[in-house]
Amino acid sequence: MPLYEHVLIARQDLSNTQAEGLVEHFSTVLADNGGTVKDSEYWGVRTLAYKINKNRKGHYAFLRTDAPSAAVQEMERLARLHDDVMRVLTVRVDEHGEGPSIQMQRRDDRDRGDRGDRGDRGGDRGERRSFGDRDRGGDRGGDRGDRAERGDRADRGDRPERGDRVERN
Repeated sequence: MPLYEHVLIARQDLSNTQAEGLVEHFSTVLADNGGTVKDSEYWGVRTLAYKINKNRKGHYAFLRTDAPSAAVQEMERLARLHDDVMRVLTVRVDEHGEGPSIQMQRRDDRDRGDRGDRGDRGGDRGERRSFGDRDRGGDRGGDRGDRAERGDRADRGDRPERGDRVERN
């Protein structure tokens, strides 16, 4: 039988047990139609890349299955009809990977704790200035000079001031 991987995204307002119950529900749908679930993982609540049905987050679940295409089509059909399921992604694979999925491996990497992998950072960043030591205005793009050096608009004579009458020929 062909091998598949499925990712389900359920609504964020479900509890963890309800989201895991959805995984079991769809596992039994596959089993009733002649398939087997090799492995399932609950990835937890994650932020979506964009809103889906006014939801910003969703419960993610991952299934590795060995099922005929008819069973997969029936599971997808029921998932589309289910109110709690927002999205389903099914991918046919040549073989299932051993161990946890990439998402679960990333979660293990995040639990480093002591941050001992940072190495020697040197610690010498140079002299730090306090907030009060900074220049007023700073260097913001070139040598513009003071207002007195630039002259006022009225002194330039190239443009009239606001409210001045302009003579026209």
